[in-house]
Amino acid sequence: MCRLRIITVIIFSVFLSFLFLLSYNFCYANAENIENADIYTSAKSCIVLEANTKEVLFAENEKEQLPMASTTKIMSTLLCLESGDLDSEFTVDSDAIKVEGSSMGLVEGDIVTKRALCYGMLLPSGNDAAGATAVKIAGSYEAFAEKMNARAKEIGMTQTNFVTPSGLHDDNHYSTAYDMALLTAEALQNPDFKEICSKTTAQVRFGNPPFDRWLKNTNKLLNMYENVIGVKTGFTDEAGRCLVSACTKNDVTLICVTLNDKNDWLDHSNLYDYIFSKIKIDTFPLPESLHIPVAGGTVESVAIGVNQDLTYGTLSKIDPDFNWAVYAQPFLYAPVEENQKVGILYCTCNGHEIAKIPLYTKESIEKIQPAEKETGIKTTMWGKIKSFLHLS
Repeated sequence: MCRLRIITVIIFSVFLSFLFLLSYNFCYANAENIENADIYTSAKSCIVLEANTKEVLFAENEKEQLPMASTTKIMSTLLCLESGDLDSEFTVDSDAIKVEGSSMGLVEGDIVTKRALCYGMLLPSGNDAAGATAVKIAGSYEAFAEKMNARAKEIGMTQTNFVTPSGLHDDNHYSTAYDMALLTAEALQNPDFKEICSKTTAQVRFGNPPFDRWLKNTNKLLNMYENVIGVKTGFTDEAGRCLVSACTKNDVTLICVTLNDKNDWLDHSNLYDYIFSKIKIDTFPLPESLHIPVAGGTVESVAIGVNQDLTYGTLSKIDPDFNWAVYAQPFLYAPVEENQKVGILYCTCNGHEIAKIPLYTKESIEKIQPAEKETGIKTTMWGKIKSFLHLS
């Protein structure tokens, strides 16, 4: 009888292993964007996006609408940073911070800054910080959701609808892995956002009266995988484990989004390992010769350009469709200094805006000196008066 039980257990174990292998191969077979991909994930929805070109390098159900939990705070933080006046102190709204779930530790009467709230949203994933942000910026959760959805439309997030600033579950609050990757690419262009989300810990000042305290990032991938620069974790019972991360190697940034993924840390690490080993690295062809007219200068125009290159990674055998447009002053008044900021170069790829790069003057231009008479004597105010009166 004992032997029979042992045999039964062995057969059952083999059967379970067979089912696991079937599941493994199913995930493996759905890696559509990499030929013969030796990679799989446990995610219900997943994407890896090149941050500059927006090229999809790997995807599984990337456009399926799903709850995205606290990765929502990427949008809430971006709106907060874009609202300006980040370091003025104010008292948090008492009702806005009374919210369940994760917290940065706000209590009634606390004095904060918008910048502190951004740290509170991105590091400990504070739902209280998200609520306080919404009310401070828009006056209510509902009005803030309208701003979130308007900004999402600008970014091109066509399959997303925001209801809450924190990501707490609502049946009408959803996004896709693809849309969240587009949002992250936009957010990472904000220097403050990029700096905050990459911190493992940060000292932040708030309270009544305000005092310094330490906040810890919930994103373990920052310590698990080299060159990761954020971005945001998330979890609810309905959404499961959600993770948005970004990683830069050789000046190429990849964005990875997994929704409802029990093995998110491992999946992100494996995806970065595999895709970075496969991509071809190239440089965005920025314009080499641009000029702006100069009024009152020793020459008629000044050369302008950018002080950086744009590097990208691709798996495509077809060259991306790059375009650029110059937004600059119509002309400059002399004197002009070298390395003077004069405009912005807007770059697009395959219909997506990929970068806004400052344009600078490449040389200095001197101002033309006041006209002189034929005698060589500089024209004085008295000389101008005599000339006007036709006096000799």
